[in-house]
Amino acid sequence: MPELPDQYKPAEVEKKIYSFWEEKRLFHAEVDSSREPFVIVIPPPNVTGSLHMGHALNNVLQDIIIRYKRMKGLNACWIPGTDHAGIATQNVVEKELMAEGLTRQQLGREKFLERVWAWKEKYGNRIIDQLKALGASADWERQRFTMDEGCSRAVRTFFVKLYQDGLIYRGDYMINWCPRCHTALSDIEVEHHPRPEAALWRVRYPLKDQEGYIVVATTRPETMLGDTAVAVNPKDPRYRQLVGRMAILPLLNRELPIIEDEYVDPQFGTGALKITPAHDPHDFEVAVRHGLPLVNIFTESAVTNENAGPYQGLERSEARRRVVADLERLGLVEGQEKYSHSVGQCYRCDTMVEPRISRQWFLRMKPLAGPAVEAVREGRIEFIPSPWAKVYFDWMQNIRDWCISRQIWWGHRIPAWYCRRCGQEIVTVDDPQVCPGCSSEELHQEDDVLDTWFSSALWPFSTLGWPDDTEDLRYFYPTDVLVTGHDIIFFWVARMIMAGLYGVGDVPFHQVFINPLVSDIQGQKMSKSRGNVIDPLDVIGKCGTDALRFTISFLTTPGRDVLLGEERIEGMRNFANKIWNASRFILMNVGDGKDLTFSVRDFDLALHDRWILSQLSQTARKVEEELARYNFSQASKALYDFFWGRFCDWYIEMSKRDLYRGEKKDSDKARSILLYVQDRFLRLLHPFMPFITEEIWQLLPHDGESIMVASYPSYEESLIDEEADRQMEALMEVVTEVRRLRSEHNINPAQKLRIVLVPANGELKEIWAQSSGYIMDLARVEEMRLEESVEHPGQYLKGVAAGAELYVEASGLIDLSSEKERLRRQMGRLDQEIKRSQEKLANQNYLSRAPEGVVARERTKLQEFQEVRDRLQRQIENRESLEEL
Repeated sequence: MPELPDQYKPAEVEKKIYSFWEEKRLFHAEVDSSREPFVIVIPPPNVTGSLHMGHALNNVLQDIIIRYKRMKGLNACWIPGTDHAGIATQNVVEKELMAEGLTRQQLGREKFLERVWAWKEKYGNRIIDQLKALGASADWERQRFTMDEGCSRAVRTFFVKLYQDGLIYRGDYMINWCPRCHTALSDIEVEHHPRPEAALWRVRYPLKDQEGYIVVATTRPETMLGDTAVAVNPKDPRYRQLVGRMAILPLLNRELPIIEDEYVDPQFGTGALKITPAHDPHDFEVAVRHGLPLVNIFTESAVTNENAGPYQGLERSEARRRVVADLERLGLVEGQEKYSHSVGQCYRCDTMVEPRISRQWFLRMKPLAGPAVEAVREGRIEFIPSPWAKVYFDWMQNIRDWCISRQIWWGHRIPAWYCRRCGQEIVTVDDPQVCPGCSSEELHQEDDVLDTWFSSALWPFSTLGWPDDTEDLRYFYPTDVLVTGHDIIFFWVARMIMAGLYGVGDVPFHQVFINPLVSDIQGQKMSKSRGNVIDPLDVIGKCGTDALRFTISFLTTPGRDVLLGEERIEGMRNFANKIWNASRFILMNVGDGKDLTFSVRDFDLALHDRWILSQLSQTARKVEEELARYNFSQASKALYDFFWGRFCDWYIEMSKRDLYRGEKKDSDKARSILLYVQDRFLRLLHPFMPFITEEIWQLLPHDGESIMVASYPSYEESLIDEEADRQMEALMEVVTEVRRLRSEHNINPAQKLRIVLVPANGELKEIWAQSSGYIMDLARVEEMRLEESVEHPGQYLKGVAAGAELYVEASGLIDLSSEKERLRRQMGRLDQEIKRSQEKLANQNYLSRAPEGVVARERTKLQEFQEVRDRLQRQIENRESLEEL
């Protein structure tokens, strides 16, 4: 049988293995009515993106699920693709043009779009290649793009259907406008950030035809140039005599009516509110109720226009500075105070959003939201963890109409045309040639494109051929589970549910697993400014893909952030090396394995044999139970603990006695069980660590061309042996206790020991007697006696194992005086650490400023220090008792 190299070198294995999988088309799924499908659609990454740790976590979890289901015999299909990312991609290409001294307007729409498509063809698959490096077993033959021909047709068809059903309309409304991206944004595309340094100005507005002022409070004095009224609350007695009169707008001398409206909060500021309907959504609603004019003072770039009078041509901050200076010069600023409030910013470029009245396309959401809410309430869609369902309900029940038009060029152009002759609006899937009203050929298509999220809402079915009634759609839809982050429950998840129910008549998926966020080891969000970003591609280069994947799965518990540090990934690299080295040992000892067939009936199984088979079956059961709950952490931990803590540390070590000192039947038994356990463990582990498991499995005797299509080991009840589990624990406790005594008393590891066991009952005596050779090998013991009692216990180091007494002969092994001095020095150093930690935890300033995770780790550290100190104290007392002999 071929041998594994001395060292595992992931870089040499991973490309070779991935190419093998692709050449064999092992990721591809076809319609097969004889098999049950299992489908996942990838949350399509932006074509502008590159792999970050959030992508890595999300896609590793999806790959674990899809590989597991594939091995379970389901027709597993993971549909990949990318999103055209309208605003982000257009920004990238416009920056390239700027470097050339060009603008998109200079190029024109057609030439600009040619540049974007060229950029997409050159760079758009970068993240796909990176996902492949991550081991993603997606069906790349089904790869889609949100602007490919099929998706584009689906978008047009869906839009027309909504329009014809009266759910899409066009009108002038207050929208969120990004002055940098020059486009409308939906409410959830606006991120609100606190501005604790903001100010609240109190400005005097003179009254017309009488002495005095009405004082208004505002956080944006520059927008007063667009005021068309002053409003007070009808229940506020302070201003009752002024209602119906006129105020004079300072600086521009515009007459403003003083009106009553219940929207005004008498407790805010002065209780008098300037109404700027073209620049505030609430003021817009007040203006609609009172028939007030709308005065827009900003251009699309948030520069003041001709309506700003002498302040025309100023950027917002400069306009504010000039307006405030002139008001102060005229003595119209009554006061200014600090006022903390939130300011909306564009989610793409962080520019402060400007409320703006604009003619836009809107989608009525309430008729679509009702069925989507019921689908989750009725259990047709399950959120995991379940608390995220409440977040979904809260948003859906307060949903507002969605502004779906964007004033950019890259995206799905809205399928609406306007007749230049008669003005008719034509909405159709296919490009019209003539106006149906007047037969004119003078048609102009709507310039706006659809919000990127509009096309991605159709992703679960547009990727399967909708609107055609395709075989793929009938077989693979609905999909099974969506794995995504909580930050796009509103952007994407809810919209997919609404779209699926409306467009196809069924939910798009049955489960939504909200994957956790990735933070650094301190619990802080990863960011370049903090310098705590971990690049998954760098980590893969250092530690290998499998180490990164297993770290992610090991740390992923539903509902908890993943705290990731490079040292944890390095720890899992050690686990990969352990698997490799254990496999090398097995392969070197089993030969070609052709003479080995394992069956429980073939051999007289010893205690450790029955135990490892029982543990293997229990591990298989545990892994499947935890994967069903998407508790990747517990599934991974079960695999890790079994392989390292049971198979390697105990069974492999015990098997050496059978291999090298036993009879042929003992050697054959050990070789067979080693192969049996290794094969099944590799298959259990494969979804988590696909590369190393494939590389090793190919060298084992096996059926089939790849481990990824081998059957997943199931729980075998017949192998569960509770008696063997219990008895083996008793054996391991003896070995562990001897090792503990050796370590605590600083006895040379090479020193062979003499021990005495005083079993508490006949069963223990029999177990230890039958397994004495294994105990002696593992604990490095040259003599082991089973006695009823020990006559002179002072001559021994005493321990307890499995409820029985254990004695290690101490004569000549320990220099008591030097050992006590060494232990006291250790205690002295520990006392200093304990004092330092106690002082830190007593410092209120530290407790209030340090992150919660840091404080928790400090408390854990203190507890560990105290436990070690207590153990050292016991060791000193033990040595003092020996001196008394």
